[in-house]
Amino acid sequence: MIEFNIEIPNFTVETKSIEAGLHKIAKVHHKQIGDLNYTFLDDEQLLEINQKYLDHDNYTDIITFDATVGTIVSGDIFISVTRVRANAVSFDVSFDQEFKRVIAHGLLHLCGFKDKTSQEALVMRQKENQAIELF
Repeated sequence: MIEFNIEIPNFTVETKSIEAGLHKIAKVHHKQIGDLNYTFLDDEQLLEINQKYLDHDNYTDIITFDATVGTIVSGDIFISVTRVRANAVSFDVSFDQEFKRVIAHGLLHLCGFKDKTSQEALVMRQKENQAIELF
């Protein structure tokens, strides 16, 4: 089951199309979706989570907590809508495209893809680009 929690005012998500895309992404990677919880926040709220749970003192667009077991992907994914908007401007893409990229990014982490090294980041970016097309 996929849940969407919106913790900021004046923001909505077209859940049906996002859910359909997430199921397609999981299927491409031979996974099934278990319990996914997406929470949409602002920068300060996500910074607080980053400090409290990861001991990081920096802004980020996404934090993913993995609860995947085998091929059933589950987890909690927190996204800063503020950061997604800023990144869309920086990358010169639409908010919609950047939003889908970040949503896919969280699921791709749960599917086993990493982005700590430059090689991993390159593969992750390729997978994100392929995933955007599935929404």
